[in-house]
Amino acid sequence: MSRLEAKKPPLFISEPLTRDAVSQSLSLLSGILKSSYGPAGRLKQLHNGAGGCVCITSQSSALLGHLSTSQPVLRVLTASVRNHVSRFSDCGLFTAILCCGFVENFRSLNVAPFTVIKISKHLLSLCMDHLKSEACGCRVSVDFSSVETLVCLVRSILTSKPACMLNKTEVDHLTTLILKAFIFTVPCHVETNAVLGKCVIVPVKGRRVVDSTVLPGLLIETPEFQLGKPLVVKRADSNMIKTALFSVSMSGDGFNPEEGTIAVHHGVSLEVSELNQLLNVGKQLVKDEVGLVMCQKVMHPSLKQYLKENGVIAVDRAGLSLMEPLGQMTGSQPIASIHSLSPGCYGSLKDLCVQSFASKHFLHLIPEDTVICSLILCNRSETAWDELKRVCETAEHVLQLTMKEPLALLGGGCTETHLASYIRHKSSSLPASTFKDLDCSQTQYQLVADGFCRSLESVARSLSHDDGEILTDMVYGHCWFVPSGSPCVSKWSDLVSKCGCGMNGNTEGLSWRFLQGQSGSPVVQGCPKEPSVKVADLLTLDCFAAKCSGLQVALETANLILDLSYIIEDQN
Repeated sequence: MSRLEAKKPPLFISEPLTRDAVSQSLSLLSGILKSSYGPAGRLKQLHNGAGGCVCITSQSSALLGHLSTSQPVLRVLTASVRNHVSRFSDCGLFTAILCCGFVENFRSLNVAPFTVIKISKHLLSLCMDHLKSEACGCRVSVDFSSVETLVCLVRSILTSKPACMLNKTEVDHLTTLILKAFIFTVPCHVETNAVLGKCVIVPVKGRRVVDSTVLPGLLIETPEFQLGKPLVVKRADSNMIKTALFSVSMSGDGFNPEEGTIAVHHGVSLEVSELNQLLNVGKQLVKDEVGLVMCQKVMHPSLKQYLKENGVIAVDRAGLSLMEPLGQMTGSQPIASIHSLSPGCYGSLKDLCVQSFASKHFLHLIPEDTVICSLILCNRSETAWDELKRVCETAEHVLQLTMKEPLALLGGGCTETHLASYIRHKSSSLPASTFKDLDCSQTQYQLVADGFCRSLESVARSLSHDDGEILTDMVYGHCWFVPSGSPCVSKWSDLVSKCGCGMNGNTEGLSWRFLQGQSGSPVVQGCPKEPSVKVADLLTLDCFAAKCSGLQVALETANLILDLSYIIEDQN
């Protein structure tokens, strides 16, 4: 008889933020994230101890997905950031770095956590009100009748990930392709409930990035179709190609036991019965003038041969990922049973042809109205391609979010330093009633506000990885980077030409100050002005919706961590 081990009592950890192990882990995670941030971010090579695939990246989704954390506090932080990224695809590192900054700055204050949380929520509301106001100096309107701002937005996303290994020509080429693909997915005829289409990424690895292209419709890899051979396809009376889409297996491999039991008469072959039923489906499809049959799973060779003999093109193993875009593009209703076919389940296509890319052969499905397109994405190595795929998916999602809310925020650290300048000005001129409502003193409010601003500025500082000086101007509150190794001069204007976002030049007689580090006396500053010029050739922009959400998620997660009094771990 095996010996039973007595259950261990749960482990209680009180005041986890005061523990050295938690502080060290938080500082280590913050350092990893900060060193990965921005166009000059350092790449991380991630792999497990038992081998497996190696990931080289600086993206938050890949970093946090591969990092395993044992500290409960860090698990709360990473889960919160990953949830944000799953909803917005962008600003993951911004959210994580800002959250770490809030925790590190707030816990060092001699102010009760409950008071810190109340004050920080008020500061967040000031930020959000400012970002949503017309007078906000770090907000840019996006005009969809012109591509200039959209180009800046997509370029900023592509250039922020160095693991893609793109040069300027490749960035320009991909920016054009991503915008072209996005325009394809916008319906031409707007209805009450318009639904955007989808861009399907087709992998072609080992080729130049500039070989990438976009085609309307869908590409399905089909080695059996050879380039140069005429593609004969049956067409309906309207000259359109009628399509049928099956989500059920058509392999004829027998009955699924999970669906129940079946009684078979003596001498009857279940396999032959299944094949006969499939051939009856084929006859019905031919009778209904269907020209293209697509199956998510496997199709029986005899059925494929019968359809081919009757001028019907059959494609199987389409896969689950293509079912939704296939249905959306053709109007076909997925058929889930081979025992009943409804005339209303068919869809249609304008044309079919065979395309060839890098020794791969594809069947090109061309729709009447293009809302689905295929981005043939090339890159030189598998690692760089994986990173580029994630970036292109992020850019597509950001464009969709921007269409819903046509705004962008200035990048290059300028939004963070602008908000810090605004909060410093705003917090110094609040009425006494505000402190009474928050049940705090003015000193406590100023301490928390200063920690809030230093956390924002720490994100901007994370963009610099070469020990150069970082400045902010006293007029617009924008961020300026002094190149590393610059000589000592009497005027900063001799060393800086443009701010981080590229909107402001140094020709206006601006004055600057150093961005604060982790400590220092609070800075008194006037309200940052709105720049008089709103257009630049190459602005660095961030997604408005993603960054606003990241700001909120970072503070809410930090407040949750600050409010932790106990961690209870099961030891069994």
